[in-house]
Amino acid sequence: MNKYIIGLSLCCLTQTMTAQTVVDSTDVFFRHLELNEVVVTGLTGESRMKEMPAPVSIVTSHDLQATTSANIIDAIARQPGVSQITTGSSISKPVIRGLGYNRVAVVNDGIRQEGQQWGDEHGIEVDPQSVNSVEILKGPASLMYGSDAMAGVLIFHAQPVVPLDEKRGSLSMECQSNNGLLGYSAAFAGNQHGMVWDGRWSQKMAHAYKNSRDGYIPGSQFRENAARMMVGMNRSWGHSHLTLGYYHLTPGIVEGERDEVTGELVSSNDNLKTYGHPLPYQQIHHYKAVWDNSIRFGHGTLKALLGYQMNQRQEFEEEEEEGDATENNTLEPSLDFRLHTVNYDLRYQVETSGWKIATGLGGMVQRSLNKGEEYLIPAYHLADIGLFATASRQWGRWNVTGGLRVDRRHLHSEALYEEDGESREERFEDFHRNFNGLSGSIGAVYHVTDRLNLRANISRGFRAPNMSELGANGVHEGTIRYEVGNHDLKAEQSWQADLGMDFDTRYVSAQIALFANRIDNYIYTRRTDEVMDEEHATYRYTAGDARLMGLEVSVDIHPLHRLHLGNTFSMVDAIRLHQPEETRYLPFTPAPRWIAEVKYELTHHGSVFNNAYVAADMECNLRQNHYYMADDTETATPSYTLFNISAGGDLYAKGRRVATVTLTASNLFDRAYQHHLSRLKYTDVNNRTGYRGICNMGRNLTLKVNIPF
Repeated sequence: MNKYIIGLSLCCLTQTMTAQTVVDSTDVFFRHLELNEVVVTGLTGESRMKEMPAPVSIVTSHDLQATTSANIIDAIARQPGVSQITTGSSISKPVIRGLGYNRVAVVNDGIRQEGQQWGDEHGIEVDPQSVNSVEILKGPASLMYGSDAMAGVLIFHAQPVVPLDEKRGSLSMECQSNNGLLGYSAAFAGNQHGMVWDGRWSQKMAHAYKNSRDGYIPGSQFRENAARMMVGMNRSWGHSHLTLGYYHLTPGIVEGERDEVTGELVSSNDNLKTYGHPLPYQQIHHYKAVWDNSIRFGHGTLKALLGYQMNQRQEFEEEEEEGDATENNTLEPSLDFRLHTVNYDLRYQVETSGWKIATGLGGMVQRSLNKGEEYLIPAYHLADIGLFATASRQWGRWNVTGGLRVDRRHLHSEALYEEDGESREERFEDFHRNFNGLSGSIGAVYHVTDRLNLRANISRGFRAPNMSELGANGVHEGTIRYEVGNHDLKAEQSWQADLGMDFDTRYVSAQIALFANRIDNYIYTRRTDEVMDEEHATYRYTAGDARLMGLEVSVDIHPLHRLHLGNTFSMVDAIRLHQPEETRYLPFTPAPRWIAEVKYELTHHGSVFNNAYVAADMECNLRQNHYYMADDTETATPSYTLFNISAGGDLYAKGRRVATVTLTASNLFDRAYQHHLSRLKYTDVNNRTGYRGICNMGRNLTLKVNIPF
């Protein structure tokens, strides 16, 4: 039966160093040296990581394999400077250096992922199994990606094309104890005389998760299906690939209602370990087609990319007459958002006379529709275009990189009238807005020695307000409030300065990154005394100036060949300028975090076990006292410490790798805690204990098995 399927997924195949992957060396020392040779897409096309003046992090396929997660953002949220806004275990939104929502651009299959990023409970519709590695650009990256890249960019890389005249396949399985998660993925790829293909099918399901304080959490179950297919050709002149993708997520909705006497969470379903989806729940569909071309032209490369996406988000509620939470196949969605997007990108990259130059244009056209009976934002049209040019060059021990970009965005909101008998009321206005943006970046890396690099960068970012900020007018169930947009909002403009250092020796590797970010016209919501709806408080969008400062530190000590001692620390201080104490701090600012890890490599070249390791880590989130106090918008979050252990390795038979196995125990001591960026922190109060909200997941055991063939 479907809910008992235990399958098997794509194995992390060891690859040579490319723009999409990193060598998983068995020698710790040489692994750190190799990271300096990693090729990243960066801000000027493909560049070596050690030449980048702006901070870049790489999450390898090995890292993803060894991480317990429910979605792709969950898998990278422990990286320095990265966090996530969560709604249960299935929905995560990325936060980079204290900025999230439309301030983080996500690139998948070469194009910007366009869903409903403006919503608190709208996650990233990407299959984690299809991601081979992740490139994290921190700070304004508007030069290559336009508006919405003010905080940074997450670039998801798929598996590289397999070598000529080879075929590879894989199966994998993942299961988790806490929420009964069962997941599988199957993939097959080939390259026959330059004709290439790559196909994958993934499925995942989980029932409600639990913790030691709340028990099982009604509405936290989810199902996920995903398919991806790539076909194309690789020739001496370049390549042409067509990628088709489909993603379907069915998450429950955690309402957090409690019994007034017992304090227990109220549920419409007696069995919280079921894999079904009792009401209310959501359906999210994301369709994608991308045509990617790279052609050698003259002394450079001409790259042309065209993509289409359709994102559909539906919300189903209990019918008043039938009231049957199990028979939901005939239900009509109360809310139905549909977003159509066409992405385009054309660029030319060339190396001449020591200069590496990239120039081009890119943008998108969008059409958003409301098909349900409930409305929050108006239907709208959007069109934008950006022109950019970047250049980099090496002079002796110096690498200098810089560039400029200009953007133009047009938004048109459609009017909507609601009729009630003989009365006719305007819900949304017809209005137009145009936004122009200028972005720039200049930075340098000084290679003091082969093992010591110093970095400095200054950049200007740009973000146009989204339609929710401009035109919202309705109850947003995801935030439990009535939201009203502001037609007069201006675009956000930021100036950010970065300083960094990285240092590698045989026994110690260290990276330090400092940043300061000033944002003009920072957009946020504030509570008002207006009564737009009797059951919900009213919030209006407004803007002010903000300042963010912070740092990320990573120190890796490896005194022995097999022993690995890692430490990372990250923090950000985010304030609104010229404000009193209660409204001084920006909402959703992650707490300072320290992660310490001890890892010991058991075997390197065993006949049966290879690359085997055991590891233990401690994650300490400090108390967050800097929060938006006004109107009970946020509350302080106590400090907490989590402990995790893991083990894994490759299994060999007759000299061939037959499986990769990892076993992880997260939150080992079953600590009841609330992450500061968890939206479930603000659900109902337990009258019996006086404790507000819902805690994060308790102890969880995860087993992953990957089998290549």
